[in-house]
Amino acid sequence: MSTDEWSDYAPATRAVRAGHIRTHEAEHSEPIFATSSFCFGSAREAAESFAGNRRRNVYSRFTNPTVRIFQERLAALEGGETCVATASGMAAILSTCLALLQSGDHIVSSTGVFGSTTSLFNTYLARLGIPTTWVSPHDPNDWREAIRPGTKLFYLETPTNPLTEIADIAAIAEVAHAHDAILVVDNCFCTPALQRPFDLGADVVVHSATKYLDGQGRCVGGAVVGDAERVGEQVFGFLRTAGPSMSPFNAWVFLKGLETLDLRMHAHSRGAMELARWLQAHPRVTRVHYPGLETHPQHELAMRQQSGYGGIVAFELEGGQGAAWHVIDQTRLLSITGNLGDAKTTITHPASTTHGRLSPEQRAAAGIGDGLIRVGVGLEEIGDIRNDLARGLDSL
Repeated sequence: MSTDEWSDYAPATRAVRAGHIRTHEAEHSEPIFATSSFCFGSAREAAESFAGNRRRNVYSRFTNPTVRIFQERLAALEGGETCVATASGMAAILSTCLALLQSGDHIVSSTGVFGSTTSLFNTYLARLGIPTTWVSPHDPNDWREAIRPGTKLFYLETPTNPLTEIADIAAIAEVAHAHDAILVVDNCFCTPALQRPFDLGADVVVHSATKYLDGQGRCVGGAVVGDAERVGEQVFGFLRTAGPSMSPFNAWVFLKGLETLDLRMHAHSRGAMELARWLQAHPRVTRVHYPGLETHPQHELAMRQQSGYGGIVAFELEGGQGAAWHVIDQTRLLSITGNLGDAKTTITHPASTTHGRLSPEQRAAAGIGDGLIRVGVGLEEIGDIRNDLARGLDSL
């Protein structure tokens, strides 16, 4: 079925069914097509297939049935026309930028983005003559004032990593479109189970499938979702040529993750809400960042824009890095890792890990202090997660 046809079904149904067309073997589960290439019945058929005149599989760098099922399923969940799967979330961002931009173009980006995204924009895209202006995610007027004659792309994460700041997608989309710019939204933290950026005016949605789309920290992958022209032709054309492709095995793992996405995202949200309230009441914690809390600056916006608050909770301690490392090192249950979106709760110190390659000035601009800890709330019993954190917090 097409994306439009799948729109008649609930998201939970799309997450289980969309994209799967059974082969002649009538398999119930999606198969893994572990092959580098595909054979043709004649030289003419091969030529027509390579030229794109036949819609069929050619070479797994850009056409593979397992990857295609994942792409169609995620597009159906997001409400986009098409999807291109990539080797990682950063490959998705890179592919989007290199496919849609050229030297002399200009990006306006939120300061609240993943550390590697900041490095990509400031170092590698800048080297190609594509500069970036950094603005607060909160005020659409800041975005408007940052526009130049060459501005072609707006980029934002919402919620942001790791402070869970919320950007007003609809308001920023209005500014972008008034100046013929493309709005790209990283929907990694919410996924389509909790937030639908296209419904709010986004043009392109990117994902690190490594996170919640997988849900168990098994594989690395990414995705770009959007319309047939920008994503289906331009981003796909870049992927076909440059090759930052998703493997069939990883696509199959992500398909299994999507089947439980709706259930998991709401479970993560419930656990994170309970943990955030507990942290907020702890005497050693000076601030908690979680959009479900009434004290969060964009709580009302999150209520309107999302159907859940997600599984990421960040909190601050007095005592800087020493205090943060003490709490992290006292944990016995939580996994000390930079990943998130896992069934296992993860914990990290952003200033020295995920955002460690940024300069102190860049971290300060992004609000990443030395006393900040990020927790990716998993699916364990929340009381056990609290007790594991209490060991370090109570001994500060």
